[in-house]
Amino acid sequence: MPEAVVLAAARTPLGRRGGVLAGIHAVDLAAHAMNAALARSGLGPDAVDDVVLGCVSQVGEQSWNVARNAVLAAGWPDAIPGATVDRQCGSSQQAVAFAAAAVLAGHADVVVAGGVESMSRVPMGSSLGAGAGEPYGPVVRERYAAQIDADAAMPFNQGVAAEKVAARYGIGREAMDAFALASHEKAAAATGRGAFAAEIAAVGGVAVDEGIRRDTSIERLAGLKPVFQADGSVTAGTSSQISDGAAALVITTDEHARRLGVRPLARIAAACAVGSDPVLMLDGPIPATAKILRRTGLDLDEIDVFEVNEAFSAIPLAWLAETGADEERLNPNGGAIALGHPLGASGARLAATMLHHMRAAGLRRGLQVMCEGGGMANATVFELL
Repeated sequence: MPEAVVLAAARTPLGRRGGVLAGIHAVDLAAHAMNAALARSGLGPDAVDDVVLGCVSQVGEQSWNVARNAVLAAGWPDAIPGATVDRQCGSSQQAVAFAAAAVLAGHADVVVAGGVESMSRVPMGSSLGAGAGEPYGPVVRERYAAQIDADAAMPFNQGVAAEKVAARYGIGREAMDAFALASHEKAAAATGRGAFAAEIAAVGGVAVDEGIRRDTSIERLAGLKPVFQADGSVTAGTSSQISDGAAALVITTDEHARRLGVRPLARIAAACAVGSDPVLMLDGPIPATAKILRRTGLDLDEIDVFEVNEAFSAIPLAWLAETGADEERLNPNGGAIALGHPLGASGARLAATMLHHMRAAGLRRGLQVMCEGGGMANATVFELL
């Protein structure tokens, strides 16, 4: 049986909102990541059968199928199609799963999968424009009426959900602040020792992530006010950063890689997605982890590194509390609190970071899991080759 494999992974540096990447069109960011990943795979554009990219705010500059437009911006043959996926924050992780399924089914030999989001140029929520109507509809509001604020314009709110997760899993303010500080410290240390150099494709001379705060402290974090509930505990400092960026992976089968004479980086051992309570919303990584462990027959102690997206400090902390995973293996180079969270790109960014870390550290298995808007989560297990 063939196996889905990753030939290469690359990403742009991540820029702050209004920062170093804000002047670059999302399509061009995506094309840059795609070209970098393909060059590192040893293949040329003629080898690619399809492109699947994640993008959340598919409006304005990110409308009309970012993936197809990125193919054109990359200078690839017109014959290569593209499709754009929205599974909220897990969009590009889902794009990777779709690509793996396509090559395993024989529908394509090589697929480039990833994602992009320019949150500077297309702000979060832009797709809900004036007069566009409500995405949930009255039936959904009625179904969850007992759990939501009936008068709220956006009754399913991720920040409020983070507060609910913190309360349900007993995650206190001090623990969240400490986790956020550790994310910045780990990301700064990783940057300092060049840990991201192999995965980042510099853009206009920018080769490092812009969001890392080397001067933050537990005192500064403790002084921040809650942003989602007046009596809450989630602050801007314990939330992921609004960012710009793109990432891409080149995916094929082990059999086709042999025919091409190229060496894979890792195999995609398993992938899954789950739905969860849309009001609590963000604890989906817990059942997603349980599902993928059942699917693979693995125990957590057989996995060498975990990447759990830092949408808010409360999410990986709740995941740790429920799974009992080894905290030393979690997000070893920091996460979205320090590096940033360009929504549609983050799943592929996590994969690129984890795969390069696995190669550098000689680790065999990695688990990536991400919470998502609407109450969903994706999980993927990679094995280094």
